Amino acid sequence: MKKVVVGMSGGVDSSVAAYLLKEEGYEVIGLFMKNWEEKDESGICQSTADYEDTLRVCDILSIPLYTVNFVQEYWDNVFSQFVEELKQGYTPNPDILCNREIKFHHFFAKAKSLGADFLATGHYCRTKENQLLRGLDPLKDQSYFLYAISREILPEVLFPIGQFHKSEVRRIAKEQGLPIHSKKDSTGICFIGERNFKKFISQYIPYHPGNFENLKGEIVGHHDGAAYYTLGQRRGLGIGGPGDAWFVVDKDIKRNVVVIEQGGDHPALYTSELTATEPTFLPKSFPYRCKAKVRYRQEDQDCVIEKADEKKIQVQFDKPQRAITPRQSIVFYDGDICLGGGFIA
Repeated sequence: MKKVVVGMSGGVDSSVAAYLLKEEGYEVIGLFMKNWEEKDESGICQSTADYEDTLRVCDILSIPLYTVNFVQEYWDNVFSQFVEELKQGYTPNPDILCNREIKFHHFFAKAKSLGADFLATGHYCRTKENQLLRGLDPLKDQSYFLYAISREILPEVLFPIGQFHKSEVRRIAKEQGLPIHSKKDSTGICFIGERNFKKFISQYIPYHPGNFENLKGEIVGHHDGAAYYTLGQRRGLGIGGPGDAWFVVDKDIKRNVVVIEQGGDHPALYTSELTATEPTFLPKSFPYRCKAKVRYRQEDQDCVIEKADEKKIQVQFDKPQRAITPRQSIVFYDGDICLGGGFIA
C-alpha cells in the first residue's frame, strides 16, 4: 500500500483531498503545518482553531494526524523577504514564495522523512508526469501560485481535488459528514488574514509620510509611506473630490513619492513589455509565442518571449497590460500546461 502525507489546514479542500485518497486505497497520514504565531484582532489564534478543525476531520476519517512547526523557516525564507521588498517599493507575493520554499521544499522533505511515497495538498491544479496543469475549475485554479515549485518533485506530488469544481468539493465534504463542509475559505495573505494590511505592516515598516504627486510633479496630497502602495491601487488613497478616481501609476522610493493620476485607464498604467527574473521556464527557441498572466485571475494574454537566459526573461505582449507590478509574477501557459514563470522586474 502506497503511503501519502496530506498537508491539512483545517479547510474543506485539504480535508476532501485526504478523504479521496483514503477512498483510493492509500495509507493516508495527515500533517498540519504551523507557519505563523500570532493572534488575530479578536484575540483568537487562527492556527489553533484550524488545528482543532483538522483534528475533528482526521477523527472522522480515522487517519493519524501529526504537526510540524515551520515558523522559523517561514520567517527566514518568506516573511523577511516580503518586508524587505516592500521597503524597496515592490509588491511581493508571499504565497508564491511559501509554496516554493515551505510547502514544496521543507514540508515535502518532512513528508518523505515520514516514509511517504507522495505528498498531497488541497490545491486546485493537476499534474501529468513532471508537468503542472491547471485545475479544472477556472475560478479556483491555483497553478499561478505553484509555477515556481520544482518540476522534479511533481511525480511525487498529488492534487486530488484538481479535477473537481469547488461546489463538488463542498458537496463531497457534506455527504461524508465533515464539519468543515461550509467553512469559509481563507483569503488574503496567510499571516495577515482578514486584518487591515496597512495597520499590520506598520509594525514592521514605520510610517514615513510623503507626498502624492501627479505626473507633472505637482503635489496633490499626502500619504503615510510609499511602501504601503502598489501600482494600479485606487482604494485607500484618501483623495476624493469631483471627477475620475485617482490611481497609483508610479512610485519613487528614494524621494518617498507616490505618483497618482485620475482615471483607471490612464496611459501611464499601461505597458506592452516586461523583464522578469528567476525564470523557471526557458524556451528552446526564440521568439516563443504562448499565453501569460501577470496577476491571479487575469484572463490569459497573448505574448511572445523575445529572449531569455537563466537570470532573466524578456516578454512582449500583443496588447498593452494594465498595472504590471514589480515582484508580482508572470506565469506562462500552453493550453492547460503551466510552463513556468518569473518575478516581474
